[in-house]
Amino acid sequence: MAEQRVGRVVKVAGPVVVAEGMSGARMYDVVRVGKINLIGEIVELRGDTASIQVYEETTGIGPGEPVLDTEAPLSVELGPGLIESIYDGIQRPLDELVSAEGEFMSRGSDMPGLNREKKWHFKPTVGDGTQVGPGDIIGEVEETTLMVHKIMIPPGVRGTIRSISEGDYTVEETVAVCAGEDGTETTLTLMQRWPVRNARPIARRLAPENILVSGQRVIDTFFPISKGGTACVPGPFGTGKTVVQHQLAKWVDADVVVYVGCGERGNEMTDVLTEFPELKDPRSGEPLMRRSVLIANTSNMPVAAREASVYTGITIAEYFRDMGYTVALMADSTSRWAEAMREISTRLEEMPAEEGYPAYLSARIAAFYERAGRVKCSGNPQREGGLSVIGAVSPPGGDLSDSVVQATLHVVKVFWSLKGELAYQRHFPAIDWLTSYSFYTQYLQRMFDDKEQGDAMERMRKEAMGLLEQESELREIVRLVGAEALSPRDRLALETARALREDYLHQNAFHEVDTYTSMAKQYEMLQTVLHFHHQALEAIEAGVETAEIFKLAVREDIARAKYIPQDQIDKIGQIRSRIEEQMKQLQGTVAAK
Repeated sequence: MAEQRVGRVVKVAGPVVVAEGMSGARMYDVVRVGKINLIGEIVELRGDTASIQVYEETTGIGPGEPVLDTEAPLSVELGPGLIESIYDGIQRPLDELVSAEGEFMSRGSDMPGLNREKKWHFKPTVGDGTQVGPGDIIGEVEETTLMVHKIMIPPGVRGTIRSISEGDYTVEETVAVCAGEDGTETTLTLMQRWPVRNARPIARRLAPENILVSGQRVIDTFFPISKGGTACVPGPFGTGKTVVQHQLAKWVDADVVVYVGCGERGNEMTDVLTEFPELKDPRSGEPLMRRSVLIANTSNMPVAAREASVYTGITIAEYFRDMGYTVALMADSTSRWAEAMREISTRLEEMPAEEGYPAYLSARIAAFYERAGRVKCSGNPQREGGLSVIGAVSPPGGDLSDSVVQATLHVVKVFWSLKGELAYQRHFPAIDWLTSYSFYTQYLQRMFDDKEQGDAMERMRKEAMGLLEQESELREIVRLVGAEALSPRDRLALETARALREDYLHQNAFHEVDTYTSMAKQYEMLQTVLHFHHQALEAIEAGVETAEIFKLAVREDIARAKYIPQDQIDKIGQIRSRIEEQMKQLQGTVAAK
């Protein structure tokens, strides 16, 4: 400690502390501020004066107190123990802090992110004398019943395994020794550290060709996201951004879920913390927490830690991606992160840009989302990993011209626009099908093993979207002259669009069956709605009145198809048979007249 750089506080402005005597310090070095060792990070240097954003409450800190430079960037600990953990923005384990300190944690706590006492059973996958390099997998640890944690060679380490052995180890104990070409030896443990602001290295990027199934019909059918894709969920207050994020976290087709609550209300984060341990993983029936990592940084926590929380989350997500897993990161919400940036920037007296945000807002948001992707991982054995990033945005008043929304739209490939009117009508998810978009729809056909089925799904998707767009045009005519002025075909288009909205796009997140819909069931449901439309068109051509078509009893069956369990989806095909029977009866009645 004697050799470490020590400065002293000269100014305190909320979460920003200015210290002098910091000559030789570097940007983004972690420092300890004051006698109680608050954690901070250097964000500006002027001569021997450093401006520090402090990740804890600065009340009580005054001029003259010491500032200790750790001479290392803000880093996270990566190793067994991450899964099922609940961290704050700087990777302090909240569940362990509650046990150690009670409901209110003390400032300056330096409890490590990974448990130092727990032993993990390590099984080597390589032997002595193996040539290894960065990213190579040397062993495995069964972290939970759902997760096998793969122990990798840290970046920058290369050489020959001199010794490696199976056994029970803590994250700090040596499991292997690697001898470099220059004769130096590196001890390898179950844990490695990585600076959160730096993206982890990869071999190369791959095209995001596989859809990440969410079980939400409006998303998977019309605006899908790929494995390794990026999505933005903007919307005004009360439109269900957090519920959409929760649904994706619960049901998305990913091996690992990292949920970052960045500046959100405490009660919403409480819902996550209480729900996740009770939720069942749809693929295994095990608790969902056994493949999840939660990061909680609520709105009443220090504002500077919001920025750290998103970087902490995405670094942990990259680590699991490097093992060859598909990872989904939910960030709720990036607007709170941007607000934190604005507050720190103001305290630093930087020149403000649009709406008071710093000029580097767009660059920071872009750099964050660019860390997503489907990649060829470094090291052996050869493996692919994917990291999808889904960020909620909370623009003031739902204004989509807000700087954060626009900066986000420049870099993401999926835009799920939440509409207040739909939410007020109790239509959830309140994703507006007329303004949302996805650049990954071209890969939707690959979700089906049968090429003909994939092509059919694409045709149905386009036809359904055409009907919904036609409905928005016909509504203006109906407002002006009434529905009676429409042709029978247009009246049918309106009714089919209503069925698409209410029977297909509307989904109940709290219904045990309707909360999740597989791609096979989505195909059957959409085919049934459109089959009714096609049969009705034939009936209209045969002279059947639209009023008679709309009275058919089978329409109730179509509406209730969403509640048919997955293992009984053959019943949806039976509905199509009843549609044909009842339409033929109508046509027969007309012919008899």
